[in-house]
Amino acid sequence: MRSSVAPVRVGLVCPYSLTLPGGVQGQVLGLARVLRGMGHEARVLAPCDGPPPDAFVTPLGNSIPFAANGSVAPLAPDLSAALRTITALRDEDFDVLHLHEPFAPGPTHYAVIMKTAPLVGTFHAAGVSAAYRLAGWLLGRIANRLDARCVVSEDARRLAEWGLGGEYQMLFNGIEIDRFAKAEPWPTAGPTIFFLGRHEQRKGLAVLLEAMRHLPGDVRLWAGGDGPETDALQAQAGDDPRIEWLGRIGDDERSRRLRGADVYCAPSLGGESFGVVLLEAMAARTPIVASDLPGYRNVARPDQDALLVEPGDAAALAAAIERVLVSPSLAEELATSGEARATEFSMEHLAERYLEIYADVITQNA
Repeated sequence: MRSSVAPVRVGLVCPYSLTLPGGVQGQVLGLARVLRGMGHEARVLAPCDGPPPDAFVTPLGNSIPFAANGSVAPLAPDLSAALRTITALRDEDFDVLHLHEPFAPGPTHYAVIMKTAPLVGTFHAAGVSAAYRLAGWLLGRIANRLDARCVVSEDARRLAEWGLGGEYQMLFNGIEIDRFAKAEPWPTAGPTIFFLGRHEQRKGLAVLLEAMRHLPGDVRLWAGGDGPETDALQAQAGDDPRIEWLGRIGDDERSRRLRGADVYCAPSLGGESFGVVLLEAMAARTPIVASDLPGYRNVARPDQDALLVEPGDAAALAAAIERVLVSPSLAEELATSGEARATEFSMEHLAERYLEIYADVITQNA
């Protein structure tokens, strides 16, 4: 797909390590791939704890884990990352810089301060922010260096407006539809649930493990990801042979397991601003059972695209999963509606929207 906008040289700056899984990282890499496919020169600047995941990535050093929003963020606020960022921004001569989470400590914050090109900032976080609470007055002044501000959800808008002030355009996250719709399904050995996420309290895997006790003996669970609670979660599961612990998996395996599973389950307890993984499951035509969170409702319409249940209620989660597994007609209705819903969030459409914003800020700074 070629773009109708004149070619631009865009630098997408991500504060989080690209060699660790995460929603923001996935958005940055996916957007870069699509922009390049449209004929634009897109490069990603980000920390990498190992080899960069693609040739268009400029690595900015290793990350350091920081606790944030009930999770752990792999950031690079150190001096070596700062020097690499400064060098890359001066050498690359970008037409526009697209900063994801502009005030996360590290490369995006440095890029705001330097401002070597017109700046577009996208805010992903929802919930609470200690940085905004402690230094919002200062960050709000620095935020005026951004030429355009975008948010991925209403929750993200509320946080950004509270912490920084200013006006924001809503651009929901996107997915690369074909990566999931055309994947070869991973083989299963019975009715199979797929969970993928960091093993930490807010992702709710402990609730899903409890729900497994209420489900029939032939139901299996693929538990993807890892994290600080992996050992405790495996101890909770005991020797249950129905549960397969996958650890971290690559993009191809992720797509194939989404296509192969009978249910994708997202039992998060909170802190989700936008359910990208739900969109991926929809594109793969996999029925979804998830927690009823505002961030997930941005994507999944209750009882139309997914069954949503009270967060933390293992019995309700199990009942919803079993409804899908025992009713092929319900599963088909959810899959068909979800597939149509996913097309509304294609990365190609999102890229076109961003290209319009890039063109506007470049013109403003000419």
